Amino acid sequence: MIADTDAHAPSFLSGIRPYFEKAPLAALFLGISSGFPYAMIAATLTTRLAQSGIDKKSVTYFALAILVYNFKPLWAWIVDGVRLPVIGRLGQRVSWMLFVGLLVMAAVVNLAVTDPEASLMRMAMAAILVGGAGATFDIVIDAYRIELLEPRQLGVGSGMSQYGYRIGNVAAGALALVLSTRLGWSGAYAACALFALPAMLTAIVMGEPERRRAAVGRKGLGSVVTAIVGPFEEFFRRQGTKAALLILGFILFHKIGDTLSQLTVRLLYNDLGYSTDQIALYDVGFGFWAYLAGVFLGGVIYTRLGLRRSVMLSLWLMALTNVGFAALAATHAHSNWAMALVQCLENVASGIGGVTVGAYFAALCDLRFTAAQFALISSAASIVGRLFTGTSAGALIEAIGYVEFYLLTTVVALPGIFLFWLMTRAGLVEHSIGSAGVETGEEKGPISA
Repeated sequence: MIADTDAHAPSFLSGIRPYFEKAPLAALFLGISSGFPYAMIAATLTTRLAQSGIDKKSVTYFALAILVYNFKPLWAWIVDGVRLPVIGRLGQRVSWMLFVGLLVMAAVVNLAVTDPEASLMRMAMAAILVGGAGATFDIVIDAYRIELLEPRQLGVGSGMSQYGYRIGNVAAGALALVLSTRLGWSGAYAACALFALPAMLTAIVMGEPERRRAAVGRKGLGSVVTAIVGPFEEFFRRQGTKAALLILGFILFHKIGDTLSQLTVRLLYNDLGYSTDQIALYDVGFGFWAYLAGVFLGGVIYTRLGLRRSVMLSLWLMALTNVGFAALAATHAHSNWAMALVQCLENVASGIGGVTVGAYFAALCDLRFTAAQFALISSAASIVGRLFTGTSAGALIEAIGYVEFYLLTTVVALPGIFLFWLMTRAGLVEHSIGSAGVETGEEKGPISA
C-alpha cells in the first residue's frame, strides 16, 4: 500500500530529498504547462478586452470560458481509452501529451490572431477553445504525473506540480502583459503558447510511465463502453457502495469552509477599508510566498507523518485558520501586518492541504483509469464550495455579518473532518487506495474490466 510513515518519523533531510528526484522534478515542469492556458482566458484576457474598448458586461461574459474546466470529466475517458493513430506507438500518455500540447498551442495562437473589435463572437469561441484544450491538457498532465510518481512521491509530486502551476500561471500572465506593450496582444499571446513545451518535452525525456496499466476489455464498441463506464464501476466495486459514498462525501465536503473563506475575503478587506495597493502587497504578495511555503511544508509533513495524520492535520489547519478572518472582522483592525498575518496563515494551511489531500486523491485512482477518475475527483472536490459561495455567501454575510460568517466557515469544515475520522476508524483510508497508491512490488497483474 501507499507508504504511511505513522510508525516512525524520518529525518528532516529525508523529507527534503524527494524534491530533487527525477519524477517530482518532472512534476514541476508538468505544472508549468498546466498553469498557463487558464491565465490566457482569465485576468489576462480581461485586460486585453478592456484595453480593446469592450464594455464591462461583455467582458464578464468571457468568464464563462473558464467553466469548461468544470466539465472535463465528461471527456476524460477518451484520454484513457482511445489510442491515437500513428503517434500512439509512443505510448498512450506520451502521444496524448504531444497531441494535446500542440492543440493548446494552436488554440492560444488562434486566440492571439483573433481581433475582439472585429468579432466578439469569434473571440468568445476562441476563448472557449483555449478552455477546452487547456482542460484536456490538465487531464493528460494529471494522469501522466500520477502514473510517473511512485506512491511515496505522491505528496512531494503534488507539491512540485502546484509550484509549477503557480509559476506557469503567473509567468504567462506577466509575460503577456509585458510583451503586449511591445509586440501587441497578438504577439504576446503567440509567445505564451510556448509554455506548453515544458510538459511536452518532459513526456519525451521521461517516456511512457512504467506504472501505466491499460484496461483489458472487448474490442470495438466494448472498448468504448469500458472506457466510459469502467472508471465508475471500478471505483464502486473496489470500495463497496457504502464505503464509496462515504469517500465521495468526503471529497465533496472537505473543502467547503476553506473555499467560502477564500472566495469572500476580498469583500472583507474592502469593507475594512484596505486600499488596492495594500491588498496587492499584503494579501497577494505575502500570501503568494506563504502559499509556496505551505506547499513545501506539505510535502515534508506528508513524508514525515504519513497519509492519515498529514491529511487530518491539514483539514484542521484549513478549518481553524478561518477564525483569523473572524478576529480581523471583530476587531475592525486596519493593520497591514494583521491582514498579512491572517492571510499568510490561511495560505500556508491551503498549501499544506493542497499537497496532502491532493496526494490522497491521486492515490485513490486505478492506474487503468487515472485520467477519468482524477478528473472526476478534482472537479468534485471544489464544486460544492463554489456553488455555495455563488448562491449563498453574499446573502449570509449581509444577514449575519462577517464575524459570524467566518466562524460559520469553520463550523462547516467540521463535517469533512468527521467524515475523514470515520474513514480512518473504519480502515477505509488504506482500503480505498487504488493501484496508483500501491508500490510496484505489491501491484497485481492486469485485471479485466
